[in-house]
Amino acid sequence: MERLPESGEHVGIDADTSAGALSTAEFLLDSRAVMAAVETVIDGKRDAIELATTVLLAEGHLLVEDVPGVGKTMLARALAKSVDCTVNRIQFTPDLLPSDITGVSVYNQAEREFEFKPGPIFANIVIGDEINRASPKTQSALLESMEERQVSVDGATHVLPDPFTVIATQNPVEMEGTYALPEAQRDRFMARISMGYPDAANEAAMLRTREQGSPLDELRPVVTIERLRQMVLTVRDVFVSPAVEHYAVAIAAATRVDKELRLGASPRATLQLVRAAKARAALDGRDFVLPDDIDALAVPVLAHRLMAAKSSGGYGREALAEIAARIVQATPVPLGAAGPA
Repeated sequence: MERLPESGEHVGIDADTSAGALSTAEFLLDSRAVMAAVETVIDGKRDAIELATTVLLAEGHLLVEDVPGVGKTMLARALAKSVDCTVNRIQFTPDLLPSDITGVSVYNQAEREFEFKPGPIFANIVIGDEINRASPKTQSALLESMEERQVSVDGATHVLPDPFTVIATQNPVEMEGTYALPEAQRDRFMARISMGYPDAANEAAMLRTREQGSPLDELRPVVTIERLRQMVLTVRDVFVSPAVEHYAVAIAAATRVDKELRLGASPRATLQLVRAAKARAALDGRDFVLPDDIDALAVPVLAHRLMAAKSSGGYGREALAEIAARIVQATPVPLGAAGPA
């Protein structure tokens, strides 16, 4: 029987970091160590933790949307702190400028030339807190970095660290002081999740365990950045059959012709759906993707990219999730999608 890591156990931090993909057992041990570490901070939200870990391993960006006070930022900080890598946090406010994110060129009088001072976007994991409280101009500063993993300032291009992930939180667009994210920005997030309120038992446990301080203060990295790169390589090697690829394409195509939608999923969405499915398969101990992986991730990966036909400014999170789920259910699974031959 496979040994599972204890909560917060430093499994991968001292492990071999030689280049290359990991074995299934090594990958599972390290990935479960990361999730166990995050669970010491976030109580009763296993599904959200698993999806956040899936996005991290699939080289995507995560959008956490919910009301204030339910642990959005805590989830982002816990996931970032579980990996021994560079982490920066950006607090988005209405007066934040694009240069406050990307960095700025400053004149060096001693050298008599301009030199680039990197902004907080230059980190392996960037936590964007309340991203929709900044102006659209500032939000647009993330577009190039999230898609191309680089920043262009004053005609020069600066490559971001590898790996690079943005974990952003936002409040519902109905709340005061928020700006709805533009379609191009939403499309760059691999998945959107909601935390939801904890149940009574977990909320009561939180009251007892956090009287003396935050468990986040005790959280230590459980994998190195080199180990995370190996885990990413392992996910890349997961097999996707042509039938499963056609299934993902069929779901995305169905969103583009659905009468209840005026904006369907982009080709980028299809690509990210398959990448996320590969990470989910690896987390399940498989080296191949099943249609079930596509089904499980279609709503969190696709719904935030859709726009309802009768929308009047908002994009109806619950309604769009229901439409996406209906489309997935109505799309037939192709023959030969059960796994590799």
